[in-house]
Amino acid sequence: MFLENTVNHKEQFGWIEVICGSMFSGKTEELIRRLKRAQFAKQKVEIFKPAVDVRYDDEMVVSHDSNEIRSTPVPAAANIPILADGCDVIGIDEAQFFDDEIVQVCNDLANRGIRVIVAGLDMDFKGNPFGPMPNLMATAEYVTKVHAVCTRTGNLAQYSYRKSKNEDLVFLGETQEYEPLSRAAYYKANLKEEIKEYEVDSEEINPNQEEE
Repeated sequence: MFLENTVNHKEQFGWIEVICGSMFSGKTEELIRRLKRAQFAKQKVEIFKPAVDVRYDDEMVVSHDSNEIRSTPVPAAANIPILADGCDVIGIDEAQFFDDEIVQVCNDLANRGIRVIVAGLDMDFKGNPFGPMPNLMATAEYVTKVHAVCTRTGNLAQYSYRKSKNEDLVFLGETQEYEPLSRAAYYKANLKEEIKEYEVDSEEINPNQEEE
């Protein structure tokens, strides 16, 4: 379990915490937990999310378990420092959707003495590092990787498998479009799709070929 560091007012520097994992792993849930603890301690907290994320609410950061906290949607990372003046703690959700400038923004905020808590997907649906997340994880003082439960094996899941055919990197969705899979289940699911595509391509090339 992650234990929050305390704000040392004699120290002029803050720090960065990254919460990462697959979809349905509880990233936003953990982000909200840490932010609400800070609010309870009377610290000044501001939360930001990319303006593109309107799945549950235009302004609220909402977890899959329906926990929520009010946030400010911003179109780009450069907007965050302008709105973060005087804050003790800054929360950023869905960081993978921000531009690469988010890394410098988070470091600048930490250097100003602010505790920065960032949540985001560490891998996209193809299993590749997602956007600025690798650089955020590299520069953060604390990294917490959370896991979902694989819907096919019951093991820990770290992959976000996309069930639809949409190939866009940014594609917002829920259980209808995604499911969390373990390494083994993810590999088998992709292999099955490759075989299907091969069979379809073969039929298109030889539509009148008879079975021997």
